[in-house]
Amino acid sequence: MLKSRVGALGLAFVMATAVGAASAQGSYPDKPVRFVVNFTAGGPLDIMARMMGERLNAIFKQPFVVENKTGSGGNIGAAAVANAAPDGYTVLIGLDSTFTVNPSLYSSQGFNLDQLKPVMRLASSGMLIAAHPSAKADTLKGLVERGHKDPVTFSSAGNGSPGHLSLSMLQQATGMKINHIPYRGNAPAVLALVSGEVQAAALATPGLLQHVNAGTLKALAVTGSQRSPLLPSVPTTAELGYPEVRQDVLYLAMVPAQTPDTVVQTLRKAIEQVLAQPDVQQRLRAMDFTLGTLDGDAAARELATVRDRYAKIIKSAGMKVD
Repeated sequence: MLKSRVGALGLAFVMATAVGAASAQGSYPDKPVRFVVNFTAGGPLDIMARMMGERLNAIFKQPFVVENKTGSGGNIGAAAVANAAPDGYTVLIGLDSTFTVNPSLYSSQGFNLDQLKPVMRLASSGMLIAAHPSAKADTLKGLVERGHKDPVTFSSAGNGSPGHLSLSMLQQATGMKINHIPYRGNAPAVLALVSGEVQAAALATPGLLQHVNAGTLKALAVTGSQRSPLLPSVPTTAELGYPEVRQDVLYLAMVPAQTPDTVVQTLRKAIEQVLAQPDVQQRLRAMDFTLGTLDGDAAARELATVRDRYAKIIKSAGMKVD
């Protein structure tokens, strides 16, 4: 009888524990969630993360706090998330370059790719190639011709950034001479171009737009698979005869690989709900985002395909950070 009662109590305890765990998981999130952005504040990625955080706060009644952890081409922020508890309370909002460019660029990233998995791909955008008047180039062809004679100085948002890769593609496709000067983020790279510290740049469109509209910079081409809605008269690199210079920047939400699928799905559905809101879509389009999500598995396959393509480009260019 005693043995039976002990067994019954043990079973009851196990069932209560299981129910408690399921309840805790089912109530996600029941405390603040940290969005780690692995590039500097003020750029398109950071603005997107903060906007999503505000809307998710309204949905879940829990704070979504944005923390910028920059450096090493996004590796530092990604590593912080990769090594965090796999409970859905630490989420990386980042760019594909950390997972498609950096594996070929860095001897060590501080984490393994299989430590993180995509919640979803959020959106995409192209890069804008623009020139300062000192470059004396009104077209991309003119800039390339100048680069055949003398090196053209280009700024980017840093080693391993999307712009860095765009420049390597351009150099390989055209044979022009390029001096790449990396800055710590989009904003200082834009400032360097506007001030004439460099002659050209490959950067996110929104940071350059006001200067292009003011006539202080010349927009030469976009690297995406389609023209930017913000600059519909500016051709793509493919349209100008450089199909090899093609780059769509992918924006991602990632979590530690062992995060429970139920938590991942809860987060993904909520983010999709936010991204479907008309005013959110309007604001994202105004920042040159092409809207279009992919779930975690599809996003992982996309990253693998892009990583293989970029690995060949990086090897051919001899790019290396360390």
